[in-house]
Amino acid sequence: MKDEYSHKLDYFLIKEIKNLKNINILEFGVREGISTRKFLDHINKNGGKLYSIDIDDCSSVSNDTNWKFIQSRDDNFQFLENKIPKEFDIILIDSFHNALHVKKILYHYYKKLRVGGLLFIDDICWIPYVKNNYRNHFNSEINNRETFSMLNEILISNQSKINLTYSFIGSGMAKIIKLKDEILEKTTKIKSREFSFKNILRKVLRKNE
Repeated sequence: MKDEYSHKLDYFLIKEIKNLKNINILEFGVREGISTRKFLDHINKNGGKLYSIDIDDCSSVSNDTNWKFIQSRDDNFQFLENKIPKEFDIILIDSFHNALHVKKILYHYYKKLRVGGLLFIDDICWIPYVKNNYRNHFNSEINNRETFSMLNEILISNQSKINLTYSFIGSGMAKIIKLKDEILEKTTKIKSREFSFKNILRKVLRKNE
């Protein structure tokens, strides 16, 4: 839903950058150009440059001189390396919504994010896609749930290096703030107590109260 997506961008992303000037923005995923136009609106008021990557030809979205569109896979790292700057203030990942792919893109381009910079990941909320809900879609439910879990695994391995927050508007969005000029550690599986004997016993006892 365009209106829902636009609202999510305004509420969770655009308001975060409204006071930033002369920023470099890297965007993965253009499609209809909703986020692209919002970024360009900001840049035309405050200065900066937007670099957008999409596997499809989205060059007709805008003729703004502050915009550079590159048609490419987002994981064609060698091809893209010399076509984009070395450092960005804002990165938005909104391309192929598969947890393993998002993880690969995040780890590679996180190195280009300046300290204090913001990295956004779209589609982390599975609730609209569960059975009988208004979007009801198996693949989106599973992919978004897996992406959410993957990001939490990144957090638990890098708690001194990043801040991670979420919006659950529509399909959701994550925001990572880079706190240190250090590479991200590998993910760590979270050891949940959900299925522990202690928790099962707690549930049994609660039913008997």
